[in-house]
Amino acid sequence: MSESALSAKPANNRVSPPSLLRRYGSQLGIVGVGFVMWLAFVAAAPAVFTNIDIYKAFAQTTPQFGIIALSLTFVVITGEIDLSFPSIMALGTAVFCLVTAYAGIPWPIGLVAGLATGAVCGLLNGLLVAKLNIPSLVITIGTSFLFRGLELVLMNGTGVPLTADEYPALHTLLRENLLGVPVQSLWMVAILIVLWALLNRTRFGAHVFLVGDNPTSARLMGIDVVSVKTRAFILVGVTSVFCGLLTSIYGYYFWPTTGDGFLLNTIASVFLGGTSVFGGTGSVVGTFVASYIIGAINAGIVSAGINAFYTQLCFGLVIVISVVLQTIIERRIRRQSITGR
Repeated sequence: MSESALSAKPANNRVSPPSLLRRYGSQLGIVGVGFVMWLAFVAAAPAVFTNIDIYKAFAQTTPQFGIIALSLTFVVITGEIDLSFPSIMALGTAVFCLVTAYAGIPWPIGLVAGLATGAVCGLLNGLLVAKLNIPSLVITIGTSFLFRGLELVLMNGTGVPLTADEYPALHTLLRENLLGVPVQSLWMVAILIVLWALLNRTRFGAHVFLVGDNPTSARLMGIDVVSVKTRAFILVGVTSVFCGLLTSIYGYYFWPTTGDGFLLNTIASVFLGGTSVFGGTGSVVGTFVASYIIGAINAGIVSAGINAFYTQLCFGLVIVISVVLQTIIERRIRRQSITGR
């Protein structure tokens, strides 16, 4: 069901290889896909993919959507989806700019205000979905327009420079390299570790899987389904604002259209990473690896001399194939559990 078994096993019991494959199958599968794709890119464009600069570029740009994908994994595991995070990216960053650039308040307070804005947006999404039982696919489309419209009204459709001269500390934290490694990638690794522990080593993480697997049974077990889903949406809201700042600092400017174009990459990373569209199963490690695969597709296609328009085609195939494979695997597992073979 998850990266960590929900059912406890005695410490002295050894796990058989088949059990390991079932337990870590999705992670091993996505690592294999990534390795095969990397070999294909190296063969098609050796001059590009044997140069360290291309990997530094991936390490700088992939976290801009990959961090959101890590938190979105929680929401998808609960059986829901959030399509409003690109607008939350813009709204939270806009609040940061209003507090710091317009009001002249120090940036740490602006950062807290921006992240709090993301938390409020996630709270609203979670309550509308979990409390009122509104389909998340529908309501997050609506809140996406709501958040984007609010951001455009607040900023009057204008942007704000976020240069290193005005925000030196933020550029050090979110843009500069640390020991030659892009700091964006280090942030993504750190957040991966935190979210992996949250998903696999806490009661909340266990409840996320149980709610996604069977919300009715979860309620009968005394789990607050509304709280679990709402907290998952809040997590997406907070990380969305963080990525909005990460993207804007990287580009030295906050644009009112911040977040546009991130939707497909983020969702593709979650599903390609082995998280089931039906809920109850997922892996932040798989999402992490899948994010870098998605980030490499565009560069790989262009470097191989293929028209860049094929990027969208590849992203679509990734989502369709991953969902189809998950459906086939889910049905086979259910059939085996019923027949016992």
